[in-house]
Formats: sequence, C-alpha cells, structure tokens
Amino acid sequence: MTTETPLAVYTGNRVLVEEGDAANELYDKSRFGLLLENGKLQLSLLEALYLSEKQKVKLVDGRKKPISNEDYLKKAQKKDTDFWVRYFVFKDLRNRGYIVKTALKFGADFRVYDRGIKPGEDHAKWIVFPIHESNVLTWYEFSAKNRVAHSTKKRLLLGIVDDEGDCTYYECKWMRP
Repeated sequence: MTTETPLAVYTGNRVLVEEGDAANELYDKSRFGLLLENGKLQLSLLEALYLSEKQKVKLVDGRKKPISNEDYLKKAQKKDTDFWVRYFVFKDLRNRGYIVKTALKFGADFRVYDRGIKPGEDHAKWIVFPIHESNVLTWYEFSAKNRVAHSTKKRLLLGIVDDEGDCTYYECKWMRP
C-alpha cells in the first residue's frame, strides 16, 4: 500500500494541508502545525518549507500548481526579511529532534521543547532568538531578551547563524552570585 504525499496549499501567510491520515500523522507524531476545527492542518511558512525539503508534503499554490522550494523561499522572504536566518535555526533544531513552535506571545521567535516532550505534556524549555552572525545585538536588546526568558520561566537560547547556514547556540540565564 502506497501513501501519497499530501498537498500543502500556500495561501500567502500560511499553508494548509487537507484533512486526512497524512495530515493527522504530521501533527500527532511530530507536532507540526495546528489542527483546525475543519480537520485541516495549518502549517507555518517555516514548517511548510522544512516538510517540503523532507518530502513529507508537496507545496502547491491555490490552483494546485506545484511550487518549487526555491520559489517558495523567495515568496517567504518577501513576507519575512529574516526568514532565511529563522529557517536555518528552525531546521537545525528540528533535525536535532526538538519540537519547535512559535513564541510570539512570549515576545520571541520560537519556543523549544526538550526531546521527547510534546506541547501540552509539559512546558517549553527554551525560547529562541535567531540572529545572523553579522548582526549587532546591544546590551539593552540582550538584556530585554534575557528578561523575557526569565519572566516566562524559560531558558534563553540565542541561535547564531553564519553565512553557510550553520548554527551555534548560546544558552543564557540570570545568575545570583
């Protein structure tokens, strides 16, 4: 029995996967996306590119015309100028076995769950801020990011991305001497 790769329909700010076993499996096993009431799976732009690269979904436009990963990346970068940097951190953490979700309500890019922990089972361990190595982070910005992590009872993880797309992580936390 062969299962077809589900279609992931790009609609501008989000990507929808039609309801079905494949969509449910993406959510149930690895917590990709958000299951909507109509049974569809809503993916972030980052999740959709990652799953397309892994050949878990086929990216298509609203008329079901295939979209290459390169064209999709160009579209995503028009919507989010930091998409490339954010994507490499997202991809690296996912490849390492972590579940990565948005952290907008915490004032961060991502929240990351420890390996083996799914959202809803426990709280995220880190909030992550992806930064390109050429960017300057002031002490004020660094302090603000650390304060957000501390106030949400999470660890701060800075994901530094170089020009080759390699990621280096720095975990930061408050200490009392």
